[in-house]
Amino acid sequence: MSDDRFRPPSAPVADHVSSEVEYVGFWARVGASLIDWVLILAVTYPILVAVYGVAYFDTQGLAGPVDALVSWLFPAVASIAFWLTRQATPGKMAISARVVDARTGRRIGAGQALIRYLGYFISFLPLGLGALWVVFDRRKQGWHDKLARTVVVRPRRSSPEPVRFETA
Repeated sequence: MSDDRFRPPSAPVADHVSSEVEYVGFWARVGASLIDWVLILAVTYPILVAVYGVAYFDTQGLAGPVDALVSWLFPAVASIAFWLTRQATPGKMAISARVVDARTGRRIGAGQALIRYLGYFISFLPLGLGALWVVFDRRKQGWHDKLARTVVVRPRRSSPEPVRFETA
């Protein structure tokens, strides 16, 4: 799929409505997240067990510096790298979704990606309310999306709500 599908026309228009894409809802995003977590665990657990042994699973808190790098830094770097290079993590790619700038529909920048990732922690702090916000929001944005000014879209299937982008 071409990235052009997510770009509004270059003509100066106050508000561009895209009939080619739709906002991705809560359950599709949950499924994409599950795929991502399975992949992350498939990479991280063998490394952690190789370094710390099966006793790793008995530890509370960080087991050591390798644990910090593998459990915390690797998922952050991988997620941000996928958003910047592919516009999606593997889970989002599996559902044909892309993370784009909420205003223009174009690729997000490194700052947006970092804010979006850190925003996940804010979204989940109050009993996951920030993530559940996707259910109630017209543009299907969680708090992490709102903080980073991003939306998650995919090729149009059946959404009644058109996707709106301002032009750059």
